Amino acid sequence: MAVSGARPMAAFASDATQTRGRLFPEADMPPRSAFRRDCDRIIHSTAFRRLKHKTQVFVFNEGDHFRTRLTHTLEVVQVARSIARALGLDEDLAEALALAHDLGHPPFAHAGERALDACLKDYGGFDHNAQSLRVVTRIERRYAEFDGLNLTWETLEGIAKHNGPLTDRQGHGIGRYAAGLPHAIKAHSGLQDLELWTHAGPEAQVAAIADDIAYDVHDLDDGLRARLFAVDDLKDLPLVGAALAEVRARYRGLDVPRTVNEVMRRLITRLIEDVVAETARRAAESGVASAGAVRALGRPLVGFSDRVRAQEAAIKGFLFPHMYRHPRVVRIMEEAQGVLRDLFARFTAQPWDMPPSWQEDLDFSDAPRLARRVADYIGGMTDRYALDQHARFFDLTPDLR
Repeated sequence: MAVSGARPMAAFASDATQTRGRLFPEADMPPRSAFRRDCDRIIHSTAFRRLKHKTQVFVFNEGDHFRTRLTHTLEVVQVARSIARALGLDEDLAEALALAHDLGHPPFAHAGERALDACLKDYGGFDHNAQSLRVVTRIERRYAEFDGLNLTWETLEGIAKHNGPLTDRQGHGIGRYAAGLPHAIKAHSGLQDLELWTHAGPEAQVAAIADDIAYDVHDLDDGLRARLFAVDDLKDLPLVGAALAEVRARYRGLDVPRTVNEVMRRLITRLIEDVVAETARRAAESGVASAGAVRALGRPLVGFSDRVRAQEAAIKGFLFPHMYRHPRVVRIMEEAQGVLRDLFARFTAQPWDMPPSWQEDLDFSDAPRLARRVADYIGGMTDRYALDQHARFFDLTPDLR
């Protein structure tokens, strides 16, 4: 086993001293590892700061206690680091991937993504995972010698394919990308081979499942806070119902807010414990002895047990109709999509209405490039800024609440 400080590392952990490097070579800067530097660069980026005013499910003016993209991201970081520590993986790389996973989200959550994807249907579409890669490789401009953040290969690989392979070995898109790869992925693949046909390294897989755990739990919490459903509606939900029964049996008469908090923390703990146990079992069974072996395994190493995977799927199955498709949420998000469609139409017709920095080196007659530039501009907006810009150019701007 390799050793980092006093903590033993798993044989299949990524090794920061053996990184495949950066697109633009840079000298090491001890005592920070290459992956720690990736974390720091993401934290200091403009895109990361803007997450605090981007919708998770509820828009900013519905209340200060609902999650935003930033608070969601921080919760994903906490879960990812917990799992990585328990498995002996590189915590800094897991953190970097958790920090970066939503940088490409436009305003108004998945509704905003759907709106921009429709606007770009003739130009390769819009995919928030691909846009995260575009943000850290092109859009961020903080350094004198390169665009982007010049993150390590392992971090870029994890951003691009933390949910699994994007292509077959011949480079043909698979799954949701069977019709073609997103523009940002294709553009970067011409500069750097991220081996899109393999699974990502173990830390990227940890970040992906940490995302699932975090939003399963905090969406239940936010849905209860918003009164889209009640605590008793969870009694028959696998995992959640058991935790609720346990809390009520142990703390009779406990008020609802504390009951909910006790249930949610138990739920997070049990999901994390299952991932750790199942991943350790898979690692022992497969005999993987390096991060490269994890990529080449042909199936995910990190995951839930069969029993808990079905229970976790039931949570998502509950949230879809009771929260994501709740009439109140749907109405607001439909109005939000209209805001982004209006902005896209305005800026493609009158690109000089964008700030001067977004017009640099842009040929207004080059429709594909113009559409992509407008999408980059809108995609980086916060909810508030998108509404402010809409009010600037249009007579009627919806009050999203």
